[in-house]
Amino acid sequence: MHKKVNQVDVKQDQTLKELIDNLDETAFNARRLARACKIYEKMVKIEGCVKFFSLAGAMVPAGMQKIIHDMLDLGFIDVLITTGANLTHDIAETLGFPHIQGDTEQRDEDLFNKKISRIYDVYMPTKVYESMEEFIKTLSFDPSISVKDFLWFLGNELPDHPHSILQVCSKKKIPIYCPAFTDCGLAMQLSFAFPETNLNQFQDLKDMINMAWDAKVAGSCIVGGGVPKNYLLQAMQFSPNSLSYAIQITMDRPESGGLSGASLSEAISWGKISESAEYSTVIADATIVLPLLLSYLKTTC
Repeated sequence: MHKKVNQVDVKQDQTLKELIDNLDETAFNARRLARACKIYEKMVKIEGCVKFFSLAGAMVPAGMQKIIHDMLDLGFIDVLITTGANLTHDIAETLGFPHIQGDTEQRDEDLFNKKISRIYDVYMPTKVYESMEEFIKTLSFDPSISVKDFLWFLGNELPDHPHSILQVCSKKKIPIYCPAFTDCGLAMQLSFAFPETNLNQFQDLKDMINMAWDAKVAGSCIVGGGVPKNYLLQAMQFSPNSLSYAIQITMDRPESGGLSGASLSEAISWGKISESAEYSTVIADATIVLPLLLSYLKTTC
C-alpha cells in the first residue's frame, strides 16, 4: 500500500535524526538521502557486515578530511578504496599546509604567477609539493612492498595529526587501497626520489578480491565513481558474494555509459550487487551528503 508524501515540518529543536526520519516520508533526493542513512545504519549494526567505502575525487581540499577520518576511527568503514589525490592532499594537511578558501572568479594566470594552484574555489600553494618532496626524501622502505603496506608505513612516518586519513588507517590497520596510485602528486614525488620503486599493485588486487570473497555480508558506500568504484565492484563480481547493501553519492548521469553515473541496479546484471539488496543512489554533492551521513550515524550507532 502506498503512503502519502509527507510535507516536511522543520522545528527549532529538531534533531538531525528526526529530520532524516521526516525526509524518509518525502520524495526525490530527500527520500534517497534518508534511505541511504538508514541503509548505512544497518550496515554498521549488522554483525559481521564488511563495510567497503570507495572515495573518488579530491574530498580533502573541500574540508572532508575529518569526516573520512572519523568514519574510519569510529568503525563505520572497514575497507577504504580511494584516489591518489585524496592521499596527496591528506599528506599536505598533515604536514601543516591547510587548503585555503579561494575565488572561482580570480584570474588563473594571476594565480599561476603567484604559485597558487586552484581546485574550483580552493587554493593550494605549490610550495606544498616542495615540503612533500623533502618529507619523502627522508623515507626508507622496501621498494617492492604492496601499495597498501606502503600507505600503512607512510601513515606511521607522518607527523602526528588529529585528522589524518593515512594515520588512522595505519594505526587501526584498516586496509587502504589506491588502485590508481601512480596518478597523483605523491606517487610522482616518490618516483623522483626513489627511481627503483616498484610497489606491488597485484598484491593489493589479490587482497581486495580475498576480502570480497571472505565477506559473509558485504555493504558499500560509493562516493563519486571512477577507479575506486570499479575496483570495489569488480572484486564483488569475481567473488561468490555480492553486495547486500549499497549507497552511491554522485552527480554524474548514466546515459553516457560511464561507470561514475551508472545506476546501482545496473550492477545487479553483473552480479556485483544482490538481486535482494537494499540500495539508494543520492544525486547530490558529496560535500553536502557526507557531513549529514556521519552526523546521522553518530546519533544512531
